Amino acid sequence: MSPLMLRVEGRVFKDSKDREVTLRGINVAGGAKFPSSPNVPSHIADKFFEADTLSFSDRPFPLDEAHEHLGRLKRYGYNTIRYVFTWEAIEHVRPGEYDEAWIDHTIAILRLAKEYGFMVFMDPHQDVWSRFTGGSGAPIWTLYACGLNPEKFDVTEAALVQNTWPDPSRFPKMIWATNYTRLACQTVFTLFNAGRDFAPKAIIDGINIQDYLQGHFIAAYKYLAQRIHDTGDLENEVVIGWESMNEPNRGLVGLADLTAVPTEQKLQMGTSPTAWQAILTGSGRSCELETWAFGNMGPYKSGSTLVDPKGESAWLPADYDDSRYRWRRDPGWKLGECLWAQHGLWDPSNDRLLKKHYFAKHPKTGRKLDYEEFTNSYFMQYYRRHSEAIKSVHKQSIMFIQPPVWEVPPSLKGTKDEDPNMVYSPHFYDGVTLMTKRWNRYWNVDVFGLLRGRYYGPPFAIKVGETAIRNSFRDQMIAMIKEGTDYLGVHPCVFTELGIPYDMDDTYAYRTGDYTSQALAMDANHYGLEGSGANGFTLWVYMATNNHAKGDLWNGEDLSIYSVDDRPLPLTPTPASPDDKPSTSTDPSSPAYSQSRSSETSKVSPSNIKATLSTPPITSEPSTDSPDTDNKPGFRAAEAYVRPSPIATAGKVTSYSFDLKNCTFTFCLDAAAAAKEAAPTEIFLPEFHFPRDHTDVEVSSGKWTISIDEPDRGMIQKLRWWHGAGKQNMTIRGVMRRQGMALGKEEEEGYLDRCQQTRCLVM
Repeated sequence: MSPLMLRVEGRVFKDSKDREVTLRGINVAGGAKFPSSPNVPSHIADKFFEADTLSFSDRPFPLDEAHEHLGRLKRYGYNTIRYVFTWEAIEHVRPGEYDEAWIDHTIAILRLAKEYGFMVFMDPHQDVWSRFTGGSGAPIWTLYACGLNPEKFDVTEAALVQNTWPDPSRFPKMIWATNYTRLACQTVFTLFNAGRDFAPKAIIDGINIQDYLQGHFIAAYKYLAQRIHDTGDLENEVVIGWESMNEPNRGLVGLADLTAVPTEQKLQMGTSPTAWQAILTGSGRSCELETWAFGNMGPYKSGSTLVDPKGESAWLPADYDDSRYRWRRDPGWKLGECLWAQHGLWDPSNDRLLKKHYFAKHPKTGRKLDYEEFTNSYFMQYYRRHSEAIKSVHKQSIMFIQPPVWEVPPSLKGTKDEDPNMVYSPHFYDGVTLMTKRWNRYWNVDVFGLLRGRYYGPPFAIKVGETAIRNSFRDQMIAMIKEGTDYLGVHPCVFTELGIPYDMDDTYAYRTGDYTSQALAMDANHYGLEGSGANGFTLWVYMATNNHAKGDLWNGEDLSIYSVDDRPLPLTPTPASPDDKPSTSTDPSSPAYSQSRSSETSKVSPSNIKATLSTPPITSEPSTDSPDTDNKPGFRAAEAYVRPSPIATAGKVTSYSFDLKNCTFTFCLDAAAAAKEAAPTEIFLPEFHFPRDHTDVEVSSGKWTISIDEPDRGMIQKLRWWHGAGKQNMTIRGVMRRQGMALGKEEEEGYLDRCQQTRCLVM
């Protein structure tokens, strides 16, 4: 049996030396969402529907570039990778036929990740089901299997897809997420989760579409797990576990009224149909739809517009040839007609809705369905199948369970489903910054508290001032962790996605090199993480081909910590200049200007709040404005995410935090016994902040060393601490620098060569 590099022990992770391990991770990589051959990012229409003859075999990046990317991530101090891949990558040709070239490439990348000492867990990724419904994930044949015609999604607005948008460069940012509430995505997720109950006529190859889709989905991942297992040197040695499914969705299950937008719907943008209107336009009927925009305090109704498909249908025509994918559709499932009409929801002869509460209750038991009931029934039915399949191959797999986003986890505590090797893996995003593309120093919203009914209304959930905003991020994460414990039991919690948009302030940073806004936003997110007591995180995202013009090359998003157009953070020690300016922009005209983070006190008033409430246009088209600057590329706010962190703790981590402005790291632990010589507490200490000869360390007991040595390929600086038993604390002070700005001459070249010689500072 392969040795366990990581195990779950109650609330924490432990390594083979019985030290508590903190996961400091990154999602690798954003490019896994679309194929490499042909290379079809979401703004390219050409060859988009040639979906059976493609390949993902160079994702997340080509093998000959892997050392560059993995080495960079190692130097940034990451020890964990959430390995992003899609169902489409494995099984795009037809059901049951797997892409062995992609699997071979994946295994080769995993072997290199092992060489760099990464822990990897596998992420079966999807966003709004599929590239062909505006996101990523499932192969195109799954839509044909459901009786849908993806080539008609544009005219019927069954899905809004950047590849088929009239002008992809003007595809509204973040509108892709509204596809969760449009016909194609609602239908497919309903069939995937609950087809047996709500679409019993949907029979293909002798089984219900629910079993057909789930069966192929799970079988594909089990096959990949088996291939990884068969290598004999990856399972448990680099691949530590599997996640359930990225951001699962209920579809229509539990929707109380098809004629109304549910009150719990979190996002409305562009046209905002009710489920009934989406069914009508999906069948070629014209409808007057409300239009919504994202404004000062969230979504607001902006008007209405007529959507007229002119008789075109999002459903496959009656003469569609099912032999293309070698399945047999039951005669009782008629093509050329809306599947929901075939189940009596409405009458196409007069467009009359017959069962507007069809999805509100279980059709057989009459049991009321809401999101909590969906999670405890339909989601858990899927999760059990997924977990059993993976563990039938990878016996010691850590299972990262991810319920629907922002929803209450399933009630597993004390039940047979409470797996001791389970990890709660929610997501956290600062929605205000994500949607407005601006770090707003004056206000933000406690989204989690609002969703859990802790306020009388949205105005009461507003947090005013940067200190309150940062504390709100921390408190929301603490509450999410507690909720996970209350419902799942005592298990580790890892936030498997959080991140910031880099194209803030109308791409001001790209035009000036000033990344102060991004640094402040990134620092606030990490402040929340560090204060929450989470067992780790995996930041969204690393994208090997991100550039300033197109961002992550997917739906206008730009969240990658790396860009080919930015300078990498110098990782060699550089003494601070006595002329260094304050850590934030002091130009009041800059969108990055932050009084509350400077030496002056910020006063919040109606006038300055009003000034920040204006929302910049959310389009994919870069600005042509060019201010008078040197136009220097910056470091992409790397100083905010390349930060110190405990790695392995000989005891229990009680708290840690990094004060970026003052470059001070504090760490507290509680040890049952003194640290052993062979198993000290280890802390990642980035040289950029903590040059070896410009670092002050204070400890409550014991001795410590700072070194760069061979166990990490000579790539990262660590502090090792041999402390006594009991409560211990440490304070480390480094070099204060100007935050968010390019600093001096690039010094990354030659770094690895210099680091090959072991260097050690001992106290």
